[in-house]
Amino acid sequence: MYSLLLAIIYIAFISLGLPDALVGAGWPVMHESLGVPVAFAGILSMIIAAGTILSSLASERITRRFGVGIVTAVSVGMTAAALVGFSVSDSFWMLCLWAIPYGLGAGAVDAALNNYVAVHYAARHMNWLHACWGLGASISPFIMSYTLSSGMGWSSAYLIVGVLQAVLTFALLISIPLWGKVNPIVPSGDGAVGDEAGEGADQDDDEPAGRGASHVPLAQALRIPGVLFILTAFFAYCALESTAILWASTYLVADRGVAPATAAAFGALFLLGVTAGRFLAGFFADKVGDRGMIRGGFATVGLGIVLLALPVPTNVFALAGLVIAGLGCAPIYPAIIHSTPVNFGRRNSQAIIGIQMAAAYTGSTFAPPLFGAISAWTGMWILPLFLAVLVVLGVLMSERLNRLVRRRELVA
Repeated sequence: MYSLLLAIIYIAFISLGLPDALVGAGWPVMHESLGVPVAFAGILSMIIAAGTILSSLASERITRRFGVGIVTAVSVGMTAAALVGFSVSDSFWMLCLWAIPYGLGAGAVDAALNNYVAVHYAARHMNWLHACWGLGASISPFIMSYTLSSGMGWSSAYLIVGVLQAVLTFALLISIPLWGKVNPIVPSGDGAVGDEAGEGADQDDDEPAGRGASHVPLAQALRIPGVLFILTAFFAYCALESTAILWASTYLVADRGVAPATAAAFGALFLLGVTAGRFLAGFFADKVGDRGMIRGGFATVGLGIVLLALPVPTNVFALAGLVIAGLGCAPIYPAIIHSTPVNFGRRNSQAIIGIQMAAAYTGSTFAPPLFGAISAWTGMWILPLFLAVLVVLGVLMSERLNRLVRRRELVA
């Protein structure tokens, strides 16, 4: 059952990534078809982000009431319905309406699945699962490209992905009895894994939050020592990643004089570095531990930013720095999520991971336009400095949490 459910979760993570790049890939055609300005993509993304943040914050209460299997199946079903709704929309206001269930479903399933994997599976699976999300996000532009080049139109891409999500929903509904039969892992203090998860594994007194367990209110979760530290670190990381994704190519062209085609290729390599880096990180995540992965990740990103900013005549260092930064980003997100049950206890992890998801989406949503406003005033040269500030913030907050957890372990 352990392996069967894990396989379903892997497919779920690939499927979760599929819709995320569809709007960006199809919008150049979609906005013309719908007769709206190109800037209206921002409205759509904000609606989706708002729904995602709200459902992330509510995920702990919902998951405790209904169980992670039901929440995952229903959330993916909502996403499937929203994507099919996108495919039949012939006006922008209809897209906005369907964006509401899309965002609500995405946030709930993200928080529920991440917490379940953090509690029940080893760190390597968390890295590989998030790499699978990147794989799904990379596939969807090709689906959009195929439907556009074959004359099927942008709506067919949403229909195809919606049908795939509907099939996954059916598989998840069948798998609901399996979710309660995989016991938690036994983690060590640094977030590495002692015993593998599986049927019959021993459970300690700190049981994971499950269906029918008592609710951990938002205010109570925020008062847990160290929670604000990790929320700030997670916000900083996601702000860093999303800003680099959006603005790195523009920086290379505008400030370093790189050819647009080359800049676009290396912007794609940043994302490839994140995805490939997570596959690689999975092979040694269990031995290094979550804290070591977070530290190493931030250090590697810092090295990449230094190379990106070096004032040298050649652009080789800047281009290499962007790829290195992507590789450094790879283990940070999975390690922060996977370390949550260790840092704050399994009973609190669902509530805290829900808040972490909200912090992540907040950083990803608001940091790129904030940098755009700053760069309009100062110039694009400020990108490495902006990213460096986020790295320092992430390191400081994660290390403050580590010191707090070490003191707690010594007292215990």
